[in-house]
Amino acid sequence: MIPASQPAQRPPDAKLLVIDKYGAITHMPRTSFAEFVRPGDLVIANDAAALPASLRGVHSATGCPLEVRLAGRRSLDEVRDFTAIVFGAGDFHSRTEDRPAPPRLKAGDHLTLGPLSATIARLLNHPRLVELHLNEPADAIWAGLAHHGRPIQYAYMPAALELWDVWPPVAGPPVAFEPPSAGFALDWRAVDRIRSRGAAFVTLTHTAGISSTGDIELDLKLPFDEPYRISQSTVSAVESTRGHGGRIIAIGTTVVRALEHAASQDGRVHAGDGLATQRIGPGSQLRIVDAILTGVHEPGTSHHQLLEAFTNDATLRRAAKELGAMNYRTHGFGDSVLIERKAHGCAISARTAKADAINGSSSLTRSSEFAQEPSAR
Repeated sequence: MIPASQPAQRPPDAKLLVIDKYGAITHMPRTSFAEFVRPGDLVIANDAAALPASLRGVHSATGCPLEVRLAGRRSLDEVRDFTAIVFGAGDFHSRTEDRPAPPRLKAGDHLTLGPLSATIARLLNHPRLVELHLNEPADAIWAGLAHHGRPIQYAYMPAALELWDVWPPVAGPPVAFEPPSAGFALDWRAVDRIRSRGAAFVTLTHTAGISSTGDIELDLKLPFDEPYRISQSTVSAVESTRGHGGRIIAIGTTVVRALEHAASQDGRVHAGDGLATQRIGPGSQLRIVDAILTGVHEPGTSHHQLLEAFTNDATLRRAAKELGAMNYRTHGFGDSVLIERKAHGCAISARTAKADAINGSSSLTRSSEFAQEPSAR
């Protein structure tokens, strides 16, 4: 696997590794994603747009330069109080784990962040993690973010990102701290293809959080609590799909997290606002989502851990070997992985899986076009 280094959301050579419910692995062009969708399925994407959540500034008490990365908030409507990661001098050209610590911070410290002023309300059990209060009125905060903020980015992407680089075509309200980048695979033509196959497409809004803090201890706390909003129309689509036996296909880990949290009380998705506080991993029982389209995540990350709720570790290890051998690209602008939730019950033989595919009950159509591996990889 290699890091994607160009901010192209839908490069023509983008690849898709598919793991079906039996653990079989297939390689496809990512543009063939719609071929996975069956009549009666429901595809759900996160319509959150990314905020310019990286703010350069100065620690007023010492005059030392720093960078603040907004990383969490309690609701989608909150615009003044945030959880934030604070770095010392430098920018995204340095690896996050190599960034220097900020000056010694304490509650009550003031920060000047371009046109914005902020106060550290309290430290959160780590010298780099704080609760930050922006002092201006909401309108001034929005203006300050727009004029001074930058998208959060990392050293594998050498050129500075612009907001239009990180807003998927289905983007709506600017509430995410990093883009829900699984949605980069979709444009409105792809949505039309999904609908032309007799499937439905809807969205929800989830505050996608940061993917790395640069600190091992802090990374273990990811993902932070993340607010979300699910409309009644999306809930109705989920109930209808489940009622007639269709599959719920999530575009990205944030969609999985929102849907599963919204159904955590009684197994039914409820409309309205919520705060996803759970971690999803190998011990999680998925109640709603049947398949996920996501980026290529490296083992050890919280995103990769979530995938263990869909398939077992042995299958993910086999997939990782193929992703490496086939030079799949990682991170937000990389290639994609599609995983169908594993079949439950006793083991299914390869012969049974093959028969299912022939009879049309398997999740995949293994035409020679889709099953052929690129010869140069």
